[in-house]
Amino acid sequence: MHEGCRARGRCRMECSWKTVLLLVCASLGVQYTAIHTLRDSLSGSCQGAYRCQSRHHRDFRWRSVCDNSWLPVESPRKHILLFATTRSGSSFTGQLLNQHSGIFYVFEPLYHVQQAFTNSSSRLRRTLDRRALLGAYRDLLLNLYTCDLHFMENYIRPEPQDHVTSTFFRRSSSHALCSPPVCLEGGNALASDPPDETWCPKKCGALNLTLASMSCLSRGHVAIKTVRVPEVGDLRTLTEDPRLDLKIIHLVRDPRAILASRMMAFSDQFRAWKIWNATGRQPRYVDLSQITSTCKDMAASAETGLQRPAWLRGRYLLVRYEDLALQPKDKATEIYRFVGLEMEDRVQMWIAKNTNSNMSSPSEWNYRYSTTRDSRATAESWRLRLGFDIVRTIQNLCNDTLALLGYKQVHSAAELRDLSHSLVEYRTFEPVT
Repeated sequence: MHEGCRARGRCRMECSWKTVLLLVCASLGVQYTAIHTLRDSLSGSCQGAYRCQSRHHRDFRWRSVCDNSWLPVESPRKHILLFATTRSGSSFTGQLLNQHSGIFYVFEPLYHVQQAFTNSSSRLRRTLDRRALLGAYRDLLLNLYTCDLHFMENYIRPEPQDHVTSTFFRRSSSHALCSPPVCLEGGNALASDPPDETWCPKKCGALNLTLASMSCLSRGHVAIKTVRVPEVGDLRTLTEDPRLDLKIIHLVRDPRAILASRMMAFSDQFRAWKIWNATGRQPRYVDLSQITSTCKDMAASAETGLQRPAWLRGRYLLVRYEDLALQPKDKATEIYRFVGLEMEDRVQMWIAKNTNSNMSSPSEWNYRYSTTRDSRATAESWRLRLGFDIVRTIQNLCNDTLALLGYKQVHSAAELRDLSHSLVEYRTFEPVT
């Protein structure tokens, strides 16, 4: 540190601020060199910095500048994208990646882009087409994969001050954002605490995006979950970017199950569907596009993947949620094999703990993003909640999607309720090679 810091007799975050920003100003190769240079040049000063950790507890986080624990791992970095649609089991699947100690996991960061576009002036919204929004999505993904979390400041509202924000969407879903060096109080609490979207900010305070970038670099690999990119073809430029080694896990689910889950999670948006389900009569104002657009996008992406284009070779794996729910350990092993990482024991322990729950806690039932479930029981539980009239309509609207992904149709209410016969055909979806 500079002489001024030692003269004051205490650690000062400002003295290392400019140098720490080197972490997120260049490509990974330059970052790695800059970090070593920074550490070597400050080694003597950092020794003195340790002495003030007891009086200035918050400055303790900056000790990480002086050791190797957060330096980038000198191995090929994996860039993983969990590509899904709303209520397809993506929160559960994302946690399989979040449990790995070497993965920096981010839950739905594109939410901030969508919100920034939506909240812009009406005149500006009229000039923003689908292509512009997708371009913004891709730009953010690229910057996150290179660990530049400061780039999110373009979209987070209110705008972060001094790279600190209290409005990072679903921060609690990421181990990395709720544990050192980002948070001193986090530890391993995320694995044991009940599902609560507010616990991490309460224990950790506001999120420092510079520390988050440091944590990202230290983890070695980055995984991101999103339900906001419509089709896998929208990701082609990222698969062809030489800076990335992108692995796309395309998670799909029976459209009938997706609708049933959306009706429970988003009651206001799906009120007309709920009236239809309760009365057996279809309201004239029901928005069928709420499920037909999902079927269209899901089928288009699956067809693209199954055609095995050159730009997806070695980069695309289709996973049905039902297969993951029924055989969680086997499918998780397949996912980890696809991304090129070893499935750690802690991942297997999480699977055992979170796929055999009786969901006895009412708070878990009411939690929109709960990942604790009896996976076998929930795989086709939608058949007990949806009326046959709605199911028949969805089958007519999404016939091609159901056939493509291996979901059987039912032809009577009795067949719908008979859970002894699965509606999930046996299918094998090999990675695109």
